[in-house]
Amino acid sequence: MKKQLHLIISGRVQGVLFRDYTRRQARALGLVGFVQNLPDGTVEVVAEDQEDSLNKLIEAVRKGSTFSRVKDVKVEWRETSGEFSEFTIRYGGFWDRL
Repeated sequence: MKKQLHLIISGRVQGVLFRDYTRRQARALGLVGFVQNLPDGTVEVVAEDQEDSLNKLIEAVRKGSTFSRVKDVKVEWRETSGEFSEFTIRYGGFWDRL
């Protein structure tokens, strides 16, 4: 059964290629959705697919990219929206305004 996963990741996760890492992991798992920086220094992920694939994404973001240091991952499960056709990086967060 398809589900939607909403994550808020905190720690050193901006300016360290974390969004690109997350996009690559999500695409490798066949997920759709997005990753974006938030103004408070956290990263938001919304992903949709089968629960087992989404759990693998949770494991991947907890590990993080080479230069990141993940402190916490807040997990929320939702109903799928069906609005996504691929997994993308959304721009417009704090580091993107510099």
